[in-house]
Amino acid sequence: MFSKDIGIDLGTATIRIYVKGRGIVINEPAVVAIDKNTKKNIAFGQQAYEMIGRTSENIKVLYPMQYGFIADFELACAMLSHFLNQILGKSLLSRPRIVICCPAHTTRVEQNVIRQVVELSGGKQISIKIEPKVAAIGAGIDSSQPAGHMIIDIGAGTTDATVLSMGDIVSFETTNTAGKAFDEQIIQHIKKHHHMYVGERTAEQVKKDIGLVLPSDEKPRAIAIHGRDLGTGFPKTLMITAEEINKALHPPIRKIVHTAKTVVEKTPPELVTDIMDHGIILIGGGALLPGIDTLLSEELNAPVFIAKNPLTCIAIGTSILLEKKGTTPIHYTMS
Repeated sequence: MFSKDIGIDLGTATIRIYVKGRGIVINEPAVVAIDKNTKKNIAFGQQAYEMIGRTSENIKVLYPMQYGFIADFELACAMLSHFLNQILGKSLLSRPRIVICCPAHTTRVEQNVIRQVVELSGGKQISIKIEPKVAAIGAGIDSSQPAGHMIIDIGAGTTDATVLSMGDIVSFETTNTAGKAFDEQIIQHIKKHHHMYVGERTAEQVKKDIGLVLPSDEKPRAIAIHGRDLGTGFPKTLMITAEEINKALHPPIRKIVHTAKTVVEKTPPELVTDIMDHGIILIGGGALLPGIDTLLSEELNAPVFIAKNPLTCIAIGTSILLEKKGTTPIHYTMS
């Protein structure tokens, strides 16, 4: 028998679940496919994600989470129940103890919604933790001391910039400009300049393959993408360059820079000095965009480092919290 202690990172685009003694056992898209005629859920996670843009109009693929918050209560319950059942099977009857994270700006009402979703999905003793604090733990940062540490989390729905000291949040700023905004910007760029429509999966792949934040001196890379010609409606193939994508991503990147600068401006001078010494840590999928660390370092006049595990920092942080708790029961808290 393995422990029933579970840590959950329920993100806008991805759900990651850690089980004590087993590691991260779920790392899948946070999506649900439903049949619009029967109203039944027919697929979850990667299986549902593969259906985006590839099914009839009767099948709709939805994200229960929007901008880091639960947007569809019933779908969130169904998705979490599915994955917990997948992990625990019949042993779910002995309901697990769960640590789950929420954004720093989550209200008390929104935290209660999270608690209800986890309870209805099979959770028993629930601890709700604030994401930047957990991410710091997962990134190996000791923020319990009287010194400033800054984390920028560029996720799918939001970018959150946080300064921590003495285990608490000193300053915080968020923007709804993040990974999905990058994808939408790519879609709109291709539509405007090439009169071709591509779906969100194609845009996301373009971002991963040739997305970059700073112009490169290297020979521009290019990839072939497929979409629909807006004039004829027929299939169309286009070669698109990294230089183009760099220009398309410029507006959302500037918003992220502004968000980070705002946090620094709100931070006490002593802690800003600490940040200059310790550097700024980048986490989230957006941290993997080539050049984002260099640009932020230039704009903020401070060292910027990408975490060793930028995609799994929060899930790893929950695992450390669970390991520290050992067999001690977890009580419902908001911290």
